[in-house]
Amino acid sequence: MTLFTEKKPTPLRALPPGERILWQGRPQWRGLAFRAFHVHKVAIYFALLAVWRFGSDVAAGDGLASIISVLWVFLPGSAACGILVLMAWLSSRTTQYTITTRRLVMQFGVALPIMLNIPFGVVGAAALRCYTDGTGDIPLAIIGKDRLAYLMLWPHVRPWRVARAEPMLRSVIDVQHVSEILARAVIGTANAGVAHTTVIENAAPIGAASAAQPA
Repeated sequence: MTLFTEKKPTPLRALPPGERILWQGRPQWRGLAFRAFHVHKVAIYFALLAVWRFGSDVAAGDGLASIISVLWVFLPGSAACGILVLMAWLSSRTTQYTITTRRLVMQFGVALPIMLNIPFGVVGAAALRCYTDGTGDIPLAIIGKDRLAYLMLWPHVRPWRVARAEPMLRSVIDVQHVSEILARAVIGTANAGVAHTTVIENAAPIGAASAAQPA
């Protein structure tokens, strides 16, 4: 089994003999909105811009102009944040992660659906990053000659690993449980003599986020 991507993927239904699905899920859209699309940073930028415009106009003695300036900043800022939230929601709804006894399958793409098939035999290492809301990320280091395009995988890719892109299960709910399922599947595959992989866990909560809710 080799690593491959394909356009217009078909749903996972009939699996090869001996293979079964262990877990399926999708990213939490709130996690994508804040940690992939950075909607809070955009909101802060427009808020600071509005405060600056308001202060400048008030200092110039033009109260009416200050209100109009704030509105002109608020409207595009709200539109930008709304678009980013919508993109995060669409990305969540069109994504499905599947862990089987032999591989990880990532199906994603709003305009151009793609399926990424990752046999455990090409996984060199897996890391775990937890957040305080119970969600987290699981990036996978791919070994061998296969190369993946960073932009093709985004946002389901480890940030800043452009030269050697690492596909990543992003903003997964109950990530600790999912990582245990993945670890058992990888170890089971290695014990069967298919491949040797290393699972590295860093389960300490990182950062602050809102309470986790199903997407």
